[in-house]
Amino acid sequence: MTSHDEHGRPSQPPPHALAAVMLLEEIRAGLDGVTLPLALPDADQARRDASAARAQLDDYILPRYRSLDAPLLAVVGGSTGAGKSTLVNGLVGHPVTRAGAIRPTTRQPILLHNPAEAAWFEGQRVLPGLARIRGMLAAGPPPAGRPGEQSGAADSLLLVADPAVPAGIALLDAPDVDSISDRNRLLAGQLLAAADLWVFVTTANRYADAVPWKLLLDAASRDITVAVVLDRVPQGAEAEVSQDLRRLLDREGLAGSRLFIIAETVLDAHGMLPAGAVDELREWLASLASDAAGRADVARRTLSGAVRALAQRITDLAGSVREQERAAARLEADAVAAYGDAAARILDATRDGALLRGEVLARWQDFVGTGEFFRTLEQNVGRFRDRLGAFFRGEPAPAVRVEAAIETGLQAVIVDEAANAAEDTDRRWRSDPAGRQLLGPDDLSGTEPGFADRAAAEIRAWQEALMELIRTEGQGKRTQARWLSFGINGLGAALMIVMFSMTAGLTGLEIGVAGGTAVVGQRLLEAVFGEDAVRRMADQARKDLATRCEGLLKDEQQKFLQRLPAVNPALAQALAAQAGELARLAERA
Repeated sequence: MTSHDEHGRPSQPPPHALAAVMLLEEIRAGLDGVTLPLALPDADQARRDASAARAQLDDYILPRYRSLDAPLLAVVGGSTGAGKSTLVNGLVGHPVTRAGAIRPTTRQPILLHNPAEAAWFEGQRVLPGLARIRGMLAAGPPPAGRPGEQSGAADSLLLVADPAVPAGIALLDAPDVDSISDRNRLLAGQLLAAADLWVFVTTANRYADAVPWKLLLDAASRDITVAVVLDRVPQGAEAEVSQDLRRLLDREGLAGSRLFIIAETVLDAHGMLPAGAVDELREWLASLASDAAGRADVARRTLSGAVRALAQRITDLAGSVREQERAAARLEADAVAAYGDAAARILDATRDGALLRGEVLARWQDFVGTGEFFRTLEQNVGRFRDRLGAFFRGEPAPAVRVEAAIETGLQAVIVDEAANAAEDTDRRWRSDPAGRQLLGPDDLSGTEPGFADRAAAEIRAWQEALMELIRTEGQGKRTQARWLSFGINGLGAALMIVMFSMTAGLTGLEIGVAGGTAVVGQRLLEAVFGEDAVRRMADQARKDLATRCEGLLKDEQQKFLQRLPAVNPALAQALAAQAGELARLAERA
């Protein structure tokens, strides 16, 4: 048995409810982290579902689990002009809500409760997003400006204590479910989702309308207790109309719903139904209110259905989160692939001799000279070494011109391929709705400002590292030390030329684009360092260049990747697990 405080409220939920509350609070906190930022086909609906799940947890499921003994909340809802407010007035026997021809009428929800149960509703136990306003019953018929007539008050809940409302149940007069006001329509849906039971009001000529039936089908899916009131039924048509409505209810899974008929009649001067018009419904509600076991059954059934529906929503949400993850991964992969392909093309250009054309080849040929120098290369290595030393003690064209030409040519390749990668990524993203949304009106199809300068700086840093490599390699070679001191830049230029003329390492040099020109660099380096050392240095220099180019392109691709939303890879899995726990909780409710 649950203990109660001095206001008749339970001091704490029983142990099984406490465990459920802990699970539900964890799920509620997790839902705040579900953003679904990418423009996928189901994203808008999934965001609405996530919002609805948060609202139902706040408005109904958590409050009901925390207070299993709270009075039932019966929400009176229905279509525009169905007579909801008139029905509520008839149930308590006097006017308390606004009823009239002007639409929409119910602009502010009014909650009628027994005075002894005020504490259940004055706080934020249910519908915490609505402010509370305390209303008073008038001694006589209310004037024109009565409760419920306030405009702009749809974000508040008017509480009216009325002894005519039996203890154990409260009545909430909701806005029209098909109101012309978006605000009223949304509020009506929120209030219905917070109900333990629905008193659904429709009329003889509108009971087949689509909007009410959409809500009734939702009620059927959540197994909520529904009482359907068929209002304004013409005399003599009761049997025919009620039979047709009952057939529809049975067909749509609402066979257990109570059906109440109110005949078409003339209201009195205060807009009240004739005495006795709603006696059957009033007695049913009073009987339910007085039966603790019956109330508990209604609450349990509705709660179980709400949790079951929430479990399905969370399952669907987990699927939507996975779709978001897959879309983000797809967009990231598109960018990474485009820039990876660009890096590969740059490295290909450093292997196939493409860089040994034009200015680079001209500067290298200026540096090494022609004629007698090339004829010397055909002689033995010893004589070549003698001529090589003489060559470097002479006055050759500065090797720095070769370095500068290589820097310019390599920079052009890198910038061109980075622009190609950006254009490719931009095209791929714009062919995807999610990518198109992330890019918006921005044009990212070129390189970022300053990229060419950064590429040039990285190439110069690579050349400096290559020179340092040559210095380090030559430190242990005493006989070549003087050559290093005379020709460090020349040797560096030669190493770059050798690198750029190969398709497969240092063998097969004859296939280099520059032909004999590349042989010059090869022979020169081997004369100083030996074949193995040259092969090792060339391999290391190529790897260093590859690393630097990849770094440049990775930095450049960030202009795309930084637009991707942060993804929590564990979120979908956590939601799916929580959905399973909710399904089990629904079975125990």
